[in-house]
Amino acid sequence: MSWTHATLLALLAVLLALNWSPGAESAAVARSTENAKGPAGVELQRIFIKEADASNFFRKRSRRAVKSQDELNAEQSQVLAADERKREFHEEKRNEFESYAEEDHDEQNERTRESTEQWREFHYDGMDPPHEYNRHTA
Repeated sequence: MSWTHATLLALLAVLLALNWSPGAESAAVARSTENAKGPAGVELQRIFIKEADASNFFRKRSRRAVKSQDELNAEQSQVLAADERKREFHEEKRNEFESYAEEDHDEQNERTRESTEQWREFHYDGMDPPHEYNRHTA
């Protein structure tokens, strides 16, 4: 059990030393121009963000806090994109059903017409002119 206490004490000492060191203010590339040259002589740019911005970057927004305009715009664009996809999907399904219903209706009319013609041919007695010439159109 004593080795765990020693390990924890050593980790605590390292943590305190890192916390009190003056180089831990923020993480950024050196500002001096003689040290800020890259291998090809190109100046290095700032890579990291300021300490205040970095601490706020991962901070979770509380549930009741007001959302930023960027968050609202992003959510709105996602909602609009989802609505557009849903509308296109339903429009495609409606068009498919309409074409199916139209084909089915046409097939039913064709079957009815054929069966009616067969019935007329079978029951035609030859006394009256055929129905094609005796049809009353509205």
